[in-house]
Amino acid sequence: MTIRQLPDVLINQIKAGEVVERPAAVVKELVENALDAGATEISVELEQGGLSRIRVRDNGHGIAPDELRLALARHATSKIASLDDLERVASLGFRGEALASILAVSRLQLTSRTATAPHAWRVGGEGAPDEREPLPAAAPVGTEIDVQDLFFATPARRKFMKSAGTEARHVEQSLRRLALARPSATISLKHEGRSLLAATAAHEATGFERRVGELCGREFLANALYREAEVGGLKLAGWIALPSFSRAQADLQFLSVNGRAVRDKLLGAAMKRAYADALHSTRYPAFVLHLTLDPANVDVNVHPQKTEVRFREGARVHDFLFGLVHRWLREVRPEPEQHHAATFGGASMPTNTGYLLPLTTSYSVAEPFARYGASQAAATPTWATLAAVSQPPPAAQQHPLGYAVAQLHGLFILAQNTQGLVVVDQHAAHERVIYERYKRELQEGGVPSQSLLTPQAMAVTEDEAEAAEQRASLLAAAGLQVDRVGPAQLAIRAIPPLLDAAAAGELLREVLGQAVESGSHSHLGEVLDAQHRVLADIACKAAIKANRSMSLSEMNALLRDMEATDLAGQCNHGRPTWVQVGLAELDRLFLRGR
Repeated sequence: MTIRQLPDVLINQIKAGEVVERPAAVVKELVENALDAGATEISVELEQGGLSRIRVRDNGHGIAPDELRLALARHATSKIASLDDLERVASLGFRGEALASILAVSRLQLTSRTATAPHAWRVGGEGAPDEREPLPAAAPVGTEIDVQDLFFATPARRKFMKSAGTEARHVEQSLRRLALARPSATISLKHEGRSLLAATAAHEATGFERRVGELCGREFLANALYREAEVGGLKLAGWIALPSFSRAQADLQFLSVNGRAVRDKLLGAAMKRAYADALHSTRYPAFVLHLTLDPANVDVNVHPQKTEVRFREGARVHDFLFGLVHRWLREVRPEPEQHHAATFGGASMPTNTGYLLPLTTSYSVAEPFARYGASQAAATPTWATLAAVSQPPPAAQQHPLGYAVAQLHGLFILAQNTQGLVVVDQHAAHERVIYERYKRELQEGGVPSQSLLTPQAMAVTEDEAEAAEQRASLLAAAGLQVDRVGPAQLAIRAIPPLLDAAAAGELLREVLGQAVESGSHSHLGEVLDAQHRVLADIACKAAIKANRSMSLSEMNALLRDMEATDLAGQCNHGRPTWVQVGLAELDRLFLRGR
């Protein structure tokens, strides 16, 4: 085959494919250019999802007439001039490819006016720049870019586009991310004349909160905590949703780095780890976070669409993000006055999120956990007993979860507090309390264990036996002493105090099966995560089971421990441990006051 030089038109169309994936990519590039030009108002209009027309207007500083044609040329930019500039990019754009790439696959008109110009000027082209000089035009200060017939020059690419409505939603999602990353600009979107997005500029704390509410929903704000911190040149600020506000998909996860909306695997992994103890593996956390650091310490030149970044100290950034979010989540405590929508008795009503800032009072969790064991007391108190506890003591004012009045179906604790009724899932709550206790003990030197009088023999596969041998120290730290006594034979010699031998054998089989499937651990963070997974499994096996009777004193002891336990609002699998039903909601259920 003969080697030949590709023509410029084809080169530009190939390069355009890297940048212009769909209408949303066009809008993203044009809006980023507008933001770099200092625009405070940006409007986007679409026809046929952007395939027929995309028009972006801004009030930025505009482009000088003698630079208009150059703006359409490839690798022409005002944002960098040297390698030093490239290593400290602070602007959203810098490659000088956006307009040239868009022009290569569309019919484009660029109209712009600077503050000192008496009028605007216009240039354009169809697949390539016109040879004509710029023409005078009437327009305000700023820039308007009108993109029509997207992919007319590459019809094969156009066949891969979705419906107009789908493409418009992709544009909306892209603009939403930009609007969250750059809250100081007003950004609007219309499709076929209908408004899809209207984000007004925010310049102070209340404005930022309003903007997040507009873009992410008021329910997100009602279930999120605003936090900020700065350590060693790294600053993190924004909203993290409580675990109870988890999502079925990752549709409310927004991260920006130095004002650039990104989808970064490193940062995503840090957030996943931070929420791991409070979410089921099939649920996703919600957050809006802004990370700020020296531009020299982040490389933004790693992806044609500039949606990915690379940190020069990736491990430090990961640990910074994980450590802060993990700590913030663990600082909250039960507080019945925080609510979100849920259902009780067939009626929709607000229920508790399970979180608040740390309480001023503290509770001891040093009492033996045996108090949650089987009780000789009746599972259902007598009427006399209920009458005695119907008025909680004065200390109830200090106890958000109140005082127990009954146990329901051997599954739930019913408690009375100053706000009304608290319903607690006894297994889920106890599971969290045990798990946090085990993690504390692991950090302090290891979970204690008790030796079995007779070691329990286990037949396993050779792979499982090898996995147990390789992870002997990990298992020992979790309170499980396991020896390999044959090619496919194990002996369990010691177990955590709250676990019986049968449950220990079942647990070990599950852990080894997962270990064989996932392979070896490569670094300390993964080892710690693996230890926590083992502890979570132990806590689940050891927690109070269904139909175990509990006395009022045992139920109250569990409530007090919940109030002093991190992440007490969710069990280790992400299920809620308790809900609050307020007096007003109870009144409505029974039509009181009507």
